[in-house]
Amino acid sequence: MTNTETPQEAILGNEPAVEAAPEPTVETHTDTLPSIEEQFRALELQAAEHHDAWLRAKAEGENIRRRAQEDISKAHKFAVERFAGELLAVKDSLEAALAVPEQTVDSFKAGVELTLKQLVAAFEKNALNEVSPAGEKFDPHKHQAIGMVESEQEANTVVTVLQKGYTIADRVLRPALVMVAKGK
Repeated sequence: MTNTETPQEAILGNEPAVEAAPEPTVETHTDTLPSIEEQFRALELQAAEHHDAWLRAKAEGENIRRRAQEDISKAHKFAVERFAGELLAVKDSLEAALAVPEQTVDSFKAGVELTLKQLVAAFEKNALNEVSPAGEKFDPHKHQAIGMVESEQEANTVVTVLQKGYTIADRVLRPALVMVAKGK
């Protein structure tokens, strides 16, 4: 066995292995990493940017809330504007009827009927609906019973409507005043 042969190579009769050339070493430079102070400054800048973004988002949220409150306030304030515009025509008709110097009963009645039609049209345009429940089953959510009367109708049925009720978009504005049938 030669000096360069390993015992395994001598037994196997193999030629000695060629040693690989050593790999070049990579030199590491510790001075290329940012210092702790530089890292701290970078993090402070990043924190300042996040804080500024948070303040802007908070201000935007407050502006949105304020604008929404203003919109709600305006909606409450001017909610009846369309309805009031419709009623102006009714008022004008009533004033015109009173301005006529010589009125007959028939002309006065015709003028009142036309004015009533204008008022009903204004109600319909604004979802103000009349509730006249004669013959219907008594509903305490829509009707207000004034009293009970003997009747041939079924018990708890509306017999007489003393005053019509009104709803706005299925919400009771004023319940109908009614007389209800007693049970037999």
